[in-house]
Amino acid sequence: MSPSDFLDKLMGRTSGYDARIRPNFKGPPVNVSCNIFINSFGSIAETTMDYRVNIFLRQQWNDPRLAYSEYPDDSLDLDPSMLDSIWKPDLFFANEKGAHFHEVTTDNKLLRIFKNGNVLYSIRLTLTLSCPMDLKNFPMDVQTCIMQLESFGYTMNDLIFEWQEKGPVQVAEGLTLPQFILKGETDLRYCTKHYNTGKFTCIEVRFHLERQMGYYLIQMYIPSLLIVILSWVSFWINMDAAPARVALGITTVLTMTTQSSGSRTSLPKDEEVRESRHSYAPNAAKDIAMTKSTNNAGSNSLQAQTSANMAKKSPEEMRKIFIDRAKKIDTISRAGFPLAFLFFNIFYWVLYKILRHDVHNP
Repeated sequence: MSPSDFLDKLMGRTSGYDARIRPNFKGPPVNVSCNIFINSFGSIAETTMDYRVNIFLRQQWNDPRLAYSEYPDDSLDLDPSMLDSIWKPDLFFANEKGAHFHEVTTDNKLLRIFKNGNVLYSIRLTLTLSCPMDLKNFPMDVQTCIMQLESFGYTMNDLIFEWQEKGPVQVAEGLTLPQFILKGETDLRYCTKHYNTGKFTCIEVRFHLERQMGYYLIQMYIPSLLIVILSWVSFWINMDAAPARVALGITTVLTMTTQSSGSRTSLPKDEEVRESRHSYAPNAAKDIAMTKSTNNAGSNSLQAQTSANMAKKSPEEMRKIFIDRAKKIDTISRAGFPLAFLFFNIFYWVLYKILRHDVHNP
């Protein structure tokens, strides 16, 4: 018998095989064993609460109608186009947000039929799956992302999914994630989904992802620490020059303020002189000056008092006072700022280490 004749007899038009009917029709449900090979894992996004994974999904079940004895080989690798000629489980990913098949350079699908009627169906997929995250312990958090597989139309009376006993979830060698590491073994679970249309089979795998602290230390913590250290060193190097510059700036501002206030105080006297020279009424300028002085007495009293106090001390004495104050502030800051930064980090890391331990080890 030629291979073409054999396939026609096994699942073709002359075989009587109907792909619309499941194996063991009206009998026990079909048990479908699943296996997942993770080719790549990444693009874990906190903003959209999802992750991207590239997998090989393998399903295996028994269809007695495909058992054969006429052909010597124990198994047959068939063209993916033959998938339309046989019955297949209606598996879907319940938490899927986006997916696509791979068709370069041909459909990435495999169909293998064994002598006893077992069928192996493998397909390559890229999935974007939802992953609700708890970020209260960021950046010391551990996230649990789920991949959930269900039957879409067949109830548990017709179809049951189960994990393959040997190596149900496999990971490619050397697989690394940019911000996380896979923590421990994957957690396999069985579940049942109840809908208005019936009770459906469900299996899931949980990935425990621990955030890599080194990534965030390099990106965030170390630069801030270096800035603090460099600022501290800069203060020590300029411990003599910095207070002098600060005091000089303060003295200059106060001197300019004092001179400006003195000019404004003497302004009415100049106006009085000019008015007395050009006015027919000798006492008019004096009356105007007295009126202005009365109206501005309240607003200028504090300024006049400050100017009087400043006038009692020489510029050298004022400069010395401001230099002493600047040195005190500088000395306190050189010790206070690094200590505050140190205490903050001790409190931060110890507290979050305790919280992280309590959350993940209840």
